[in-house]
Amino acid sequence: MKYYVIAGEASGDLHGANLMRALREEDPAAEFRFWGGDGMAAVAGSAPVRHIRDLAIMGFVEVAVHLRTVLGNIAFCKKDIAAYRPDVVVGIDYPGFNLKIESWAKEQGFRTAHYISPNLWAWKKGRLKSMRRSLDLLCYILPFEQRFFAENNMPQAKYVGHPLLDAVKDNLFEPAFRGDRSVVALLPGSRRQELKRSLPLMVKLANSHPEYRFIVAGMSLLGEKLYRNLIPEESNVEVVYDQTYPLLASAYAAVVCSGTATLETALFNVPQVVCYRANPLSIAIAKSIVSRRIRYISLVNLIADSTIVTELIQEDFNPTRLEREFQLVTSDESNRIRMFTQYAHMRELLSGSGASKRTAQAIIDIIK
Repeated sequence: MKYYVIAGEASGDLHGANLMRALREEDPAAEFRFWGGDGMAAVAGSAPVRHIRDLAIMGFVEVAVHLRTVLGNIAFCKKDIAAYRPDVVVGIDYPGFNLKIESWAKEQGFRTAHYISPNLWAWKKGRLKSMRRSLDLLCYILPFEQRFFAENNMPQAKYVGHPLLDAVKDNLFEPAFRGDRSVVALLPGSRRQELKRSLPLMVKLANSHPEYRFIVAGMSLLGEKLYRNLIPEESNVEVVYDQTYPLLASAYAAVVCSGTATLETALFNVPQVVCYRANPLSIAIAKSIVSRRIRYISLVNLIADSTIVTELIQEDFNPTRLEREFQLVTSDESNRIRMFTQYAHMRELLSGSGASKRTAQAIIDIIK
């Protein structure tokens, strides 16, 4: 069967690669045309139609600035799907783009599946009505979403578990960066905007602590020049590229830009401080429309529905607060033990590995 798969971010490429691998196990004759990154390309054995390095745009203001590019990509994607004539169109996360494509594809008579539901319980609940019409299958990954979809009449929604458990595979990664100093992993984000706002403060923290070895989880798709521009040569910071999991397997502690990386860090059992800065206007817009019931931004805290990790957001992400919280995750043993215990509880709330396989089987079922 023919699959048209669309991922627009680094995490989508990771989960897309595992999903494509699972689809091929269930359907050995599977053919793929896809938007994604190097991970998906390795599975497919071909280059993506569009690479994620050209797609990751985040925030209301940033999307508005790049609107012409976004609209151009949508128009091109529609033409490409029409020419390819897949058996199913599969969107992986990236909802601002994928939901539009899936709605169009359904109108054209294609089967549609969306893997990793947008956070409808937090905001844009109004999307539900159009998603009921446009999706044959919605695979969601957070355990607390089960009640939301049951209460909101979404019969095509299916809980598959969290795909990071497939990716991490019980931490079977060799520690690659241990030495004479304890390693602190710096995960400043996967988008240029995130990097520019978070990495300078992380570097400042590192320069105050020569007793630790600070290593940035760099992404080659963003370009080494960007990291060089943000990290002075004399700073106490190294960069390794495309080795996030071996780095986390080596880490004593971490400072993490909110996102998928917070859960990855927790699954590697690394105490962390979560931080996040965005365009102030984007944050103001988000606060005006997000559900007031949502208390957290990190996946770790959201899944557990409790404060496992400290979240330093916007003005709270400053040198003084970062230093204070860093001391707690590196030097306060009781705090580290508390975090380990709560990580274990959070992991129990997830449904174990196998999300990729369950999603692949569900996609094949809607085609048949």
